[in-house]
Amino acid sequence: MSYQLISNCIRQLLEFLMLASSSSLKRINSLFCCCIVLLSLSDLQRQLLGVLGDKGERKSSLSVMAGNQDDDNAATDDDDDDDGQPFTPWNVSVASGHALLRSPQHNKGLAFSEKERDAHYLRGLLPPAVFTQELQEKRTLHLLRQYQVPLHRYIAMMDLQETNERLFYKLLIDNVDELLPVVYTPTVGEACQKYGSIYRRQQGLYISLKDKGKILEVLRNWPEKNIQVIVVTDGERILGLGDLGCQGMGIPVGKLSLYTALGGVRPSVCLPVTIDVGTKNEALLKDEFYIGLKQKRATGEEYNELLEEFMTAVKKNYGEKVLIQFEDFANHNAFELLSKYRSTHLVFNDDIQGTACVVLGGLLSALKLIGGTLSDHTFLFLGAGEAGTGIAELISLEILKKTKVTVEESRKKIWLVDSKGLIVRSRKDSLQHFKLPWAHDHAPVKGLLEAVKAIKPTILIGTSGVGKQFTKEVIEAMASINAKPLILALSNPTSQSECTAEEAYTWSQGHAIFASGSPFDPVMYDGKEFVPGQANNAYVFPGFGLGLIMCGAIRVHDEFLLVAAEALASQVTEEEYAKGIIYPPFKKIRKISAVIAAKVASRAYELGLASNLPRPKDLVKFAESCMYSPTYRHYR
Repeated sequence: MSYQLISNCIRQLLEFLMLASSSSLKRINSLFCCCIVLLSLSDLQRQLLGVLGDKGERKSSLSVMAGNQDDDNAATDDDDDDDGQPFTPWNVSVASGHALLRSPQHNKGLAFSEKERDAHYLRGLLPPAVFTQELQEKRTLHLLRQYQVPLHRYIAMMDLQETNERLFYKLLIDNVDELLPVVYTPTVGEACQKYGSIYRRQQGLYISLKDKGKILEVLRNWPEKNIQVIVVTDGERILGLGDLGCQGMGIPVGKLSLYTALGGVRPSVCLPVTIDVGTKNEALLKDEFYIGLKQKRATGEEYNELLEEFMTAVKKNYGEKVLIQFEDFANHNAFELLSKYRSTHLVFNDDIQGTACVVLGGLLSALKLIGGTLSDHTFLFLGAGEAGTGIAELISLEILKKTKVTVEESRKKIWLVDSKGLIVRSRKDSLQHFKLPWAHDHAPVKGLLEAVKAIKPTILIGTSGVGKQFTKEVIEAMASINAKPLILALSNPTSQSECTAEEAYTWSQGHAIFASGSPFDPVMYDGKEFVPGQANNAYVFPGFGLGLIMCGAIRVHDEFLLVAAEALASQVTEEEYAKGIIYPPFKKIRKISAVIAAKVASRAYELGLASNLPRPKDLVKFAESCMYSPTYRHYR
């Protein structure tokens, strides 16, 4: 018996129950369905797909894991209406009337057709006009543009996500250049700072010290059971804004929105988590509207035990292949958690690995403009935390891969400056462990300007989290050493950027190649327009995660990061290079994500770290076919 036949039988049974002769009996049957239907069609499909294909063939779990067959994925046969069968909007019970309008996964607002309004008791609950999804999108974008304050746009977008999920994602996908800064950096930073005041409804899962010993139960409270990606933070280092405690939830929510919009991962398999262990932020502890635990941040054994329970519970509840992305943990915890769990869980730290991957992609791309190979250049970092050392390590791995030199040799041209000056061997006894590989032989140097003059770098990278550190003197010094100095001011949000695009181009007299962490507008200098690049982690982590999911990866290997960076660099065209651009435009982000996903999956298969077999013949096409589509579905 084929999967399609089983699906049709279930549909016919529902039609028999729902299409009774009288409207009163119709109501009774609807209530009857709500009581007896304990398993949704989508859940049954997920079970059957492991055994049966559309024509009774044996199928792998590839499509299921990547979201090609779930009821939330508009790229499935049902979504595209290939079989001419409309979709019945039911999950645990038949959704109709007011309940249907309150379901963000199924609500279409004014886009419900006349037939759908009759079939699902929507008459009178909506104005009589019928809109297309395109008209709704146009109307919503017009309303968003009326807001002058970015935070107000953020709030409006979050409200839309909680009322009409598909319209939210269609709007974001179609207008990514305009709306990415609204749902992600820089606006999300302000949203986190004011999260207690703007909090309206639950988004994500909150796990606190109060839940110790019960975290598995807390995870089971989440309504979706087939979770494939978790983004988790403890709120201690939100962007460059410090400890925001429980209010850091805006980061996991924003990141997972991008997993769906940019990487095509279904929203139903994404889980935002904030682990609340208190906060060191005195202002929040005194704030009557603060939504988290009002106590000093837990550390040491108490903290480690809670994180261990969380990691164990996640693996037990969701399995070996759930991706856990650590986000905005403080340096000491970020490195420790990644080191501790990378051999037992599928984990990824976006601040360490994601940032490094995006920056390496930009560097590989920039070689087309500045010439040479990575090993020919000298790198100077301002900032030696998780971002700076993560980028430095990935650069050295890429050099190691291409030149076959020793690890020590690959690190020799990479220098870091922290708050105490240039990291050199004479400081070895006082350095944190993650800085030790970068302590080279050199006389002590105090400031950044002095370090630039002493080291003579060709590439200057800022990850300090402190704004205005690339002064006029620093940029001028870089321009005096290099014909085309590469300046990367990566700290977020915009207020914390080491310099602005205008400053970089003006102070270098138009010679600099510039990219930043937060977006900057094009700059006119000496009659020429300069378009700054944005080294945004959103270029990589959505496609990276999709690649891990669709191949069923069980661990993250450093090789995955290298191939993802190379894939990103490959997407920049000659026309873009001619304009001094080192990152591709975001309007191509879904294509970029598909290419990155394919490269990551390919490397996983080659290294024997992929569990979804057999391997698809064309991984790029398969990645594109797996991507969630926000187009409305037609309900019967």
